[in-house]
Amino acid sequence: MKICFLTPEYPHPKTGNSGGIGTSILNLSKGLDSLGNQVSIVVYGQDQDEVFQEDAITFYKVKNIKFKGLSLYLTQKKVEKLLNKLVEESKIELVEAPDWTGFTAFVQPKCPLIIRQNGSDTYFCHLDQRPVKWINKFLEKRALNKCNGIISVSEFTGNLTKELFDLKSNFTVIPNAIDVTQFEAIPSTSNTQTILYFGTLIRKKGLLELPFIFNEVIKINPNSKLILVGKDASDIATKSTSTWQLMRSLFDENAIKNVSYLGSVPYSEIKKIIQEATLCVFPTFAEALPVSWLEAMAVEKPIVASNIGWAKEVIDDGTNGFLVHPKNHKKFAQKISTLLNDKEIQSSFGKEARIKVISKFSIAIVAEKSIAFYKNYLQK
Repeated sequence: MKICFLTPEYPHPKTGNSGGIGTSILNLSKGLDSLGNQVSIVVYGQDQDEVFQEDAITFYKVKNIKFKGLSLYLTQKKVEKLLNKLVEESKIELVEAPDWTGFTAFVQPKCPLIIRQNGSDTYFCHLDQRPVKWINKFLEKRALNKCNGIISVSEFTGNLTKELFDLKSNFTVIPNAIDVTQFEAIPSTSNTQTILYFGTLIRKKGLLELPFIFNEVIKINPNSKLILVGKDASDIATKSTSTWQLMRSLFDENAIKNVSYLGSVPYSEIKKIIQEATLCVFPTFAEALPVSWLEAMAVEKPIVASNIGWAKEVIDDGTNGFLVHPKNHKKFAQKISTLLNDKEIQSSFGKEARIKVISKFSIAIVAEKSIAFYKNYLQK
């Protein structure tokens, strides 16, 4: 099978930084390739047009066209032309794209087009309780209505997206995946009680709740440390250019002394940072199915995370992690303290977490489910 991923991001030195969409494509591509499929990746929004190959995957970098008022449409048509050329040359048989901002609304490849719902702008704006740009909602709805098939990374995301866009089409749930062999469980050599958050520093991921939570943790565990890893983002609500600066002012005097912000680090280094942590925290308000949770679970780290929507599809509360509403600062802190102070629960949750990831979110399992889904449309 010859599968092409169309994406605005991918984690590679030649294609720039990437978030969850790019990471999920990277992991799925590994799984598809290992099962004998041919994978191509088209990344738009690049600095130049370029083709290169690495590890059996062919990459097509696409530079956006700049033309006032028509840049998006002309870029869509440029991508469409490239995809159809690859179809005609028998290099691809099927295209998959994310729902984010509806880039495929005016892209019509001469092969089946699948949309994978990792969370549209409309979806995240709804969860974040802020207005969505009308053009983004229009493009996202059009893209979903005209594609051949829809995959959602979680039942929650699929159902909410269907409701927000009043979609008639059904969806199939196939979660995000990780390469569990790259996230081995190696016992920490540190005696420090370390709480780790990794991901973008942004309001929708609960980062403005985390200072209040850690203020409570410090009262119970005064020697505990909070480590933050990830890109600092601007804050739409306050117009601040730095969520980290907003956070700093919310920590108590005693708490801020035990907080370290490492900024962005290379993806290859994340694994070691997770391994050295005691536990991971994700007090987020808006996700679809976060890869970061799976990575922490694969390294056998217990998690305290948000109990909103998608969370129960990843974590079994009280078995491989704790789920708490991010606004309930004291309860969130109590669950963190329970894990910090009970090594038996730490170990039990961690082992159960890795078992869950291997059985449900490993790349081999997710790749096989994706192939079965693709075949339905290739046969048609």
